[in-house]
Amino acid sequence: MRRVAHVALLFWAVVVVVPMAWTLLASFKNTSEIFGPAWSLPARLRVDNWVRAFEQAHIGTYLGNTVLVVALSTSGTMLLGSMAAYVLARYPFRGSHAIYLVLVSGMAFPVYLALTPLFFVVRNTGQLIPFIGLDTHGGLVLVYIAYSLPFTVFFLTAFFKTLPESVAEAAFMDGASHSRVFFQVMLPMARPALVSITIFNVLGQWNQYQLPLILLSGNARDKWVLTQGIADISTAAGYNADWGALFAALSMAILPMLLVYVIFQRHIQSGLTEGALK
Repeated sequence: MRRVAHVALLFWAVVVVVPMAWTLLASFKNTSEIFGPAWSLPARLRVDNWVRAFEQAHIGTYLGNTVLVVALSTSGTMLLGSMAAYVLARYPFRGSHAIYLVLVSGMAFPVYLALTPLFFVVRNTGQLIPFIGLDTHGGLVLVYIAYSLPFTVFFLTAFFKTLPESVAEAAFMDGASHSRVFFQVMLPMARPALVSITIFNVLGQWNQYQLPLILLSGNARDKWVLTQGIADISTAAGYNADWGALFAALSMAILPMLLVYVIFQRHIQSGLTEGALK
C-alpha cells in the first residue's frame, strides 16, 4: 500500500513540476523556440523577455498591486477571523453556535454564484464610501476578506478549542485583560494554525482572477492585479502575442508563491498537530 502511495505521489509531482519547469524554460526563449521542440534549450538566455514583461507589459505595476491587495486582505482576514474564532471557541453564549454555523456555511456557497449582486453591492457601497467601491483596491480587499473568512473561522475555531484553558486562567489571575490574553498568550500558542491558514489565504488570493475581473474594469488598468495583467498579455494580440514576455510574466506569478510554500511547508504540514503548551 505504501508503494502505491509513493507511485501516486511521484505521478502527482511530475504533473505539477513539469509544466512549471517548462514555463520557466520558455520564459528565456523567443517565439520560434517556444513553438519548436518542447524541451530544447534556448540559444541564449533572453532576459529581455523578463524586462519587457516587467516594464512594457506593466507586470511590475500589477505585481505591486497584487502584493498590496493580498497583504491587506490577508491581514484583515487573519485579524477578524482569529478574533471571531477565539470568541466562538472560548466564550460560548446564547446563539454562538448559530453564528458559527452561519459563518461556516459560507464555505458551501461559491462566491461566483453571487457575482452580479456582489457587483451591485460594491458599486452602491462606493457611492457612499468612494475608496471601497468599484475600480478600487479597497473594494477588492473587502471582498477578499469576506470570502476568506468562513474557512479561516472554521479552521481556527477548531484549533482554539484544543488549547489548554489553564494557561488563560493563569493569565487572568495575574491581572491580564481579555484582549491581552488573546493577543499575548493565545495567539502565540496558535502560531501553527495561524501560519497554515495564512499561507492558504495568500495562495488563494494571489491566484484569484474572477473577482478582480468583475470589480476592476478596463478603465482602471493602473489598479489591475497580476492575473489580469497576464490575461491581457495573452489576449491583446491573438497569435501575435509576445509569448516570451507572457511566460516571463507567468514565471513572475509562480515563483513568489512557490518560494513562500517551500519556506513555510513545515508549518503547513504541522498545522493542527504541533503542541502549544511549553
